Amino acid sequence: MVTGHVFIATSLDGFVARDDHTLDWLMKQPQPADDDGGYAAHMAEMDGLVMGAGSFRTVLGFGQWPYEKPVVVMSRSLAEADIPEDLRDKVRLSRLSPRDLMQDLFAQGWKRAYVDGGQLVQSFLRDGLIAEMKITLIPILLGSGIRLFGPLEADIDLELIGSRPIGDAMQQMHYGVT
Repeated sequence: MVTGHVFIATSLDGFVARDDHTLDWLMKQPQPADDDGGYAAHMAEMDGLVMGAGSFRTVLGFGQWPYEKPVVVMSRSLAEADIPEDLRDKVRLSRLSPRDLMQDLFAQGWKRAYVDGGQLVQSFLRDGLIAEMKITLIPILLGSGIRLFGPLEADIDLELIGSRPIGDAMQQMHYGVT
């Protein structure tokens, strides 16, 4: 089975985006010139990305497509026509459940998937499909938005693998899901 890996930033009060999926608060944070937070190394280990429709729409707003690896967008609301023509060889839609998608990706040769998007991370966690999470805490309180974590039927135990500062204000924690 393909393992899911999370690499995400969250506000100190646990939000990954505003209610409208915007990331303006994240873009205002000073980024150290010499530290990408481990993003390049993370991406090098992944076979591709799985994201939700909200994350996909947000990334489309960046202007230039930032991913070289294949992207699967899990959505029941998007249609093939919603994928820009220049991305159709890089992005595909899926209406499968998280577990069925991971089995499908495994059949295609994937071993590690970068799972991105607050609601998608929640559903993959509930289904036991996340192996590890790298979460960067951003020093801002948003008060509302899309939470990284939501309701669970049972506790999910985590093991701290490591933590480190990024620049002068951010902290990144690396957890294994046990």
